[in-house]
Amino acid sequence: MGQGDATEDNAANAAAGLRHLSKYFREHPVTGPDGHSYISNQPRATATNPGMPLNVRVLEHIDRTVAEVAAYTREVNPDAEPLPDDVLDVYRWCVENTVHAPEIVQQRREVLEYQHSLEHAVAAGDTDVIPPHPCPDCRTWGLMWDKLTRRIVCTNRRCVDEEGLSTTITFARLAHEHVTARKNLRDVRAT
Repeated sequence: MGQGDATEDNAANAAAGLRHLSKYFREHPVTGPDGHSYISNQPRATATNPGMPLNVRVLEHIDRTVAEVAAYTREVNPDAEPLPDDVLDVYRWCVENTVHAPEIVQQRREVLEYQHSLEHAVAAGDTDVIPPHPCPDCRTWGLMWDKLTRRIVCTNRRCVDEEGLSTTITFARLAHEHVTARKNLRDVRAT
């Protein structure tokens, strides 16, 4: 598999995640004042205003990821074409406008795309994308998504921070470790 194949895979995965997220929240609109949140069995006041017909957190997520891709692309190529009208084309646009960048810059794009594909999956409720990655600190296979803290945590009891709490890993770090390991594997196979 050449480097172009991995880049196209990352962009395709990130775009597919964004497409799935966008489609899911169009097909499952919020119909109540609590949105897609947990609804307790406790009595509560009657809403005076109807809920928004979309999940604002997901909309903010989509806006943030598109802005990140646009900022990266414009940093690498200030003369990039205008951002596409359809947000689902933003990853294709990024690849097309950074294809001639140095390899290390393109690897940064791959990390961003992989990070976004993980974030899109988790935002859509698919937390199974986290456990197949080893912990960057202890290298064990104990990563999981903690719904309460909304973070990636290592379940290895020996992998703790200075305060004795479970190590937390950012999406960016997990993506960097994954893309770097995959690149190193490609380099070894090429020699």
